[in-house]
Amino acid sequence: MGSYSASAQHLVDEMRVAALAEPARGLAFQGAPGANSDLAAREYDPNSLPLPCYAFQDAIDAVRDGRVDRAIIPIENSLHGRVADIHFLLPESGLSIVGEHFLPIRYGLMSRDLGPVTRAMSHEQALGQCRHWLRANNIAPVAHSDTAGAAAWVADSDEVGLAALAPPHAAELYGLTLHGTGMEDADHNMTRFVVLAREPLAYFGAITGPVMTTFMFEVKNIPAALYKALGGFATNGVNMTKLESYQTDGSFAATQFYADIVGAPGDERIDRALEELDFQTKSLRLLGTYAQARLRP
Repeated sequence: MGSYSASAQHLVDEMRVAALAEPARGLAFQGAPGANSDLAAREYDPNSLPLPCYAFQDAIDAVRDGRVDRAIIPIENSLHGRVADIHFLLPESGLSIVGEHFLPIRYGLMSRDLGPVTRAMSHEQALGQCRHWLRANNIAPVAHSDTAGAAAWVADSDEVGLAALAPPHAAELYGLTLHGTGMEDADHNMTRFVVLAREPLAYFGAITGPVMTTFMFEVKNIPAALYKALGGFATNGVNMTKLESYQTDGSFAATQFYADIVGAPGDERIDRALEELDFQTKSLRLLGTYAQARLRP
């Protein structure tokens, strides 16, 4: 487990005491107070008590160990793609996806004063989402564990020319001067978060409206394996909104896939498609069925 800088630590301690005292309201997130994940937690459930965790694994462990009931983890960004290694962390955790949330991402440049900025510190995802702006302004990127944590670090540093890229409100939270906002490279900058819990939702009767189902599978190492595995979704008219591949265990032969579909088990079309997928693959694991936060066509 890592450690927070002094400016963040006292806020972390206060939030941790509150969240651990009421586990049912606790909602773990990765980052320092004021990070985008903190904002997402408060938007997703205004009654929650966000629990700051230094790393994604720490947030997952807080739920798995029963210290809080849920965690909220970023999974993909519209500008920079995959955010967290959820594909590796989630299967090992035994947790289920029970919700999703979409957060518009905005960044401000902040430092201890309004002097010239030569280096900007932030999470590598934030740096990637602002890379064109940084290059245009001749500002060197400096990686940090999270956005708000970078703001706290800058608040505690006396390095000349060092600033942070973080959600604009982090400037007030850590006593920094805000140079400006809108450093992200596109107005449509958006991050999708998933909410994790120890038990899956009992979605029949518990979810109203359109739902998503997320699962992972590993194809057999044979010709046309993926084509055969996905055929059932096409023939049964199931909309697959996400399909992402990745390698595991250092192997370039065994490919795993992470997928989202519209619908839920119990629907005959979904059941038939998943049955065919299971037959054509080496392994299949359902990760959760949950309400759509944004409608998919």
